[in-house]
Amino acid sequence: MSGLKKRLQNDLKTAMKEKNNFKRDVIRFVMSAIKQIEVDERKELSDADIEAILLKQIKQRNDSIKQFKEGGREDLVEKSEKELEILRSYLPEPMSEEEVREVVSKIISETGAKSMKEMGRVMSEAKRKIGSRAEGRVINQIAKELLSS
Repeated sequence: MSGLKKRLQNDLKTAMKEKNNFKRDVIRFVMSAIKQIEVDERKELSDADIEAILLKQIKQRNDSIKQFKEGGREDLVEKSEKELEILRSYLPEPMSEEEVREVVSKIISETGAKSMKEMGRVMSEAKRKIGSRAEGRVINQIAKELLSS
């Protein structure tokens, strides 16, 4: 069992003991998403797989917050922001833009990429090395910037 999954299970137990229903419900939601994928794909998920699930959940919450703000539903905005806080606590510390730039620059020199035609190669390697520590759009933006210069 992955370390992240074990941590989620332990935090779920703790939240139940402390009668923290909000945190319990958020963790249960994530655990059910993990279980669903494990059953569908018949495999044990790694930490990277679970991080991808968490990132997807975070993206959904961000989209919801945007819609709730447009609809004037501050109560739901607040709830979603608390959920985001809990979800983010399970991800590794995000990289700064400067750190991402450093990694992407190194990848470009290692792969010998010279133009935008090789963007796919650079992006796949960057996603592999950086993982969930930076958003894909940030990596993409920096890669485009470095390849076009």
